[in-house]
Amino acid sequence: MTPDERAEIAARAEQAGLSLSAYMRAAGLNHPVRSVLDLKAVADLGRVNGDLGRVAGLLKLWLAEKRGQGASPVDVEALMKDLWAHQAEMHRIMGRAVRGK
Repeated sequence: MTPDERAEIAARAEQAGLSLSAYMRAAGLNHPVRSVLDLKAVADLGRVNGDLGRVAGLLKLWLAEKRGQGASPVDVEALMKDLWAHQAEMHRIMGRAVRGK
């Protein structure tokens, strides 16, 4: 193994959050090696998803208490559909990151 190859393998192990030997074991046994960055991205998306849920909840509360004052029902419905679409897209992205697809 050349020094450059060793450095690249060490960098990939670090990126995956594994020791060099654990990374080599996983690679040698053909186990999937997930990057810590991917798992962090999934956690970040989960937090954003929660924020979207809270925004939708506040919107629902506003609609119940203020009966939509200041906005047309069509605009509110369009916003709710956008929130749901964004949540669905985040779920798809998180699934791809976790499954590695």
